[in-house]
Amino acid sequence: MSFVMKRMYVMKITPFFTAASLLFAAGCAIGPDYQKPEHVLPERYPERENAAFERLDAEWWKLFGDATLNALMEDAFAGNQDLSAAVARMEAAEAAAREAGADYFPHIGAEASDLRSRTSAKTASGRQMGSMTSTNRRAALSLNYELDLWGRIRRQNEAARAEALGSRFARDTIKISLAAQVAGAYFTLRSQDEEVAASVSTLQTRKQTLEIVQGKQEMGAASALEVEQSRAAHAAAHAQWTEAARQRALTEHLLGLLIGQPDRAFEKTADALPLAPIPPVGLPSDLLAFRPDVRQAEEALIAANARIGVAKGAWLPSIGLTGLFGNESAALSSLFSAPSTIWNYGFTLALPLFEGGRGLARVDQANALQRAALADYLKAAQSAFRETRDALVSMRALDREEAAHSVQLEAARQAFSLARARYETGYTSFLEVLDSQREFNNATLAHNSVRRAHLLSVIDLFRALGGGWREEDAGVSTAKASSPENS
Repeated sequence: MSFVMKRMYVMKITPFFTAASLLFAAGCAIGPDYQKPEHVLPERYPERENAAFERLDAEWWKLFGDATLNALMEDAFAGNQDLSAAVARMEAAEAAAREAGADYFPHIGAEASDLRSRTSAKTASGRQMGSMTSTNRRAALSLNYELDLWGRIRRQNEAARAEALGSRFARDTIKISLAAQVAGAYFTLRSQDEEVAASVSTLQTRKQTLEIVQGKQEMGAASALEVEQSRAAHAAAHAQWTEAARQRALTEHLLGLLIGQPDRAFEKTADALPLAPIPPVGLPSDLLAFRPDVRQAEEALIAANARIGVAKGAWLPSIGLTGLFGNESAALSSLFSAPSTIWNYGFTLALPLFEGGRGLARVDQANALQRAALADYLKAAQSAFRETRDALVSMRALDREEAAHSVQLEAARQAFSLARARYETGYTSFLEVLDSQREFNNATLAHNSVRRAHLLSVIDLFRALGGGWREEDAGVSTAKASSPENS
C-alpha cells in the first residue's frame, strides 16, 4: 500500500475511532433525560394587583418587628427535635449519594494470608501419595472495576443526588413549617394574655358593680333580683377568666415544646398584638417554584426518571475488569522474591438471558413510579397555589373584619360607660347595665380574636409562599386595618 493510500485510510478511520472513544468515555446514559414538566398555573393571583415582586426573604418573621419572636426562632432552630431529625435524614441522604458516587472508581483491595494445611491419607490420591502438610503465604493487591458503558451507574448517581437534594428541601420545608408554628403559637399566647387581662378587667368591673348593687339594696334602692343578676354576671366573668388562663397555659406548653424547652415559662405581657404586615401587590405564581416542598417533589421526579435508566440498564451486558498482583510462597523468606510473583488480569461479561419477565417488570415499575412522581409534583405546585390564594382571601377579609370590630369595640365601650352612669343616677334599670357590660366584654374578646386570626392568616401566607417579602418591596412593613368603607 502506497503512502498516499495509507494516509487516506488513516484519515477515514480516525474519526470513527475518535467518536467511538468519546462515546466510550462520555457514554450514552440509557433511559429518558429529565425535562422539567409544564404545569398550567395563572401568572398572578387574582387577589392581588399586578406589580413587580420577584424575590422572597427566608426570615419573614422579622417583618413583625418583634425581638422576642426573633429570639424564639433561634431557639427553635437550635432545639426542635423534628428539625434535628430532618437534618440527620439529610446527612444520611448526602452520605448515600457519596456512596453511590464511589461506583465511578475502581475498587482496590489488599489481601494477606498465611495458610497451613494437611491433606488426608485415606482419600484416593492420599493412598497413593500419602498425607501432605503444606504452608502457603500470600500478599496481593486486587482490582475490580465495572465499565459504565450504558450509563447505568450515572443514572444511579443522578437518582442519589436528586434524593440528597430533596432531603435538603425536606429539611427546609420542616423549617418553614416550624417557623410558622412558633410564630402562630407566640401570637396566640400574646392574644391569650390580652384575653386574660380583659377577663380580669371584666371580673373587677363586675365585682365593683355587685358591690354597688348590694349597697343600693341596703338603702332600698335595688331589688334582690338585681343583686342576684349581678352575682351571676360576676360568676360568669370568673369562669371566663379561669378558661382563658387554662388556654394560655396549654399554648405556653406547646410553644415550649416547639423551641425544645418544654419547661420554659413565658412572662405575661400587656402589650397589644402587632399589626399585620402588608404584602406587596403583584405576587407572581412562579415564586412557588422556590417553595421547598415543590422543589422536593421535583427532585423526587428527577430521581424516579433516572431510575428508569437504572432498570433498563439491568437488561444490558455489564463488563467488569479484574486484576491481581502480588506474591505467593511457602516460605516467608522468599515471599517477596521475583519467582514468587503472581498476577492475573481479565474481564467479565454478564448478560441476563432469561429471568421470566423480571427485567421488564422492573422497567414497568420504574415508569409507573415516574408517572406517580410527576402527579405528585404537579399536585404540590397546584396545592401551593391554592394555599396562597386561600391565605390572600383570608387576610383581605380579616383586615375588613378587624376594622369593623374596632368600630364595634369603641361603640360598646361608650355604651357601657353611658349605661353605668345612667344607672347610678337612677335613669335606667340594672338590666341595661348588664347588657351593655356583656356587649363590651364580647366586643373586646371578638376584636382580640380577629386580630389574632388576621396575624395567623399572614403567617399562613408566608408558609404558602415559602418565605416573605422585604420591606423595600412592600413599601412599608405594617399598616392599620382599613375601614369597611375603604375596602
